[in-house]
Amino acid sequence: MRWLRWQGTGVAAEGMMATGLQRRFVQVGQTLIRLLAIFTISLFSLAASASIYASEKLDVVALVTKSIDQTRGLSSYAEMSMLIKRPSWQRKSTLKAWTRGREDALIRFVAPTRDAGNALLKQGERMWTFTPKLNKSIRLPGGMMSQSWAGSDFSYNDMSRSDKWLRDYTLEHVATEQDGALEVYVIDAVPREDAAVVWGKERLRIREDLVLVEMAYFDQDMQPVRRMQSLDIGELGGRIMATRMRMQDVAKPDQYTELEYLDMDFDVDVPDRMFTLFSLQSGRNR
Repeated sequence: MRWLRWQGTGVAAEGMMATGLQRRFVQVGQTLIRLLAIFTISLFSLAASASIYASEKLDVVALVTKSIDQTRGLSSYAEMSMLIKRPSWQRKSTLKAWTRGREDALIRFVAPTRDAGNALLKQGERMWTFTPKLNKSIRLPGGMMSQSWAGSDFSYNDMSRSDKWLRDYTLEHVATEQDGALEVYVIDAVPREDAAVVWGKERLRIREDLVLVEMAYFDQDMQPVRRMQSLDIGELGGRIMATRMRMQDVAKPDQYTELEYLDMDFDVDVPDRMFTLFSLQSGRNR
């Protein structure tokens, strides 16, 4: 009988121990479930915050718009030099340029003497060139816009395109890089189906201070063909901007064109007559 009572007591003790362990496992499981729930909610909260922050900071249309306006303002006046480098020769020219808004521009060569007076006028989507030797202005058809401008590595499209990213392209933020203490946003500009664009896409690298540091042009096979790089960045006219840029064919590393800003004024008083065919032909500019 004592043995049975002892055995019964042992069985009861084992039962109580098992019940305690089960209760402990349940408590641990419940604790883990609560921790997992808190962790999951935290992740969702962080993701939502990051998404909101990204949407506020990486509004690509606003970023590209501000980058364009950074170097144009409501109006602008600039003095520039252009160096065309080829394997066997090079040529340097001096130019002046006026802009109004994002669509109107007048660019005129002032030196050397043989180039002085050659000019380019942009009014919205229309563009004309003027050559003093011919004493005639010529409106450029759409098929000529991709051709070389003044024998350089820049095309007429490059000189006219300030607002085209906003009208003819879909913009997408694809990466964020670091340039010292500044973030650089990598943006793909993909032509819309109805846009008259020869490129498969263009890739922009814009610093958070709105400076365009690089632009690459890709063909229809998405291979890089041309690249424009900002070689020097500084302050002109009270704004931070690229002061020297190089345009280059990827397949021709021994030739390029560099455009350097020597002086720049923003929000200047530019009369409406500046952007007319009369002004283009007469050369009566500031």
